[in-house]
Amino acid sequence: MAEKALTHKQGLTAVMQALGGTWDTQRAVLALRVVGYEPTSDEAAGKEARRLLRDLAGEGFVVKPDPDRAVYRLA
Repeated sequence: MAEKALTHKQGLTAVMQALGGTWDTQRAVLALRVVGYEPTSDEAAGKEARRLLRDLAGEGFVVKPDPDRAVYRLA
């Protein structure tokens, strides 16, 4: 039986839970690449990382302690 691949969000959350700490766009891009995300460009990678970080913040998985910086930490 074949295993179902993780979504980008599932992969990112797994890495975030394992590593903890603070997360910005660059760190999220690296984590996404580790879990197999192959973007068409650096710009596309950054957009996907920012989108996922915003989604995770909206779900309460991460919080943005400083409203003036795009840096998140686990909730």
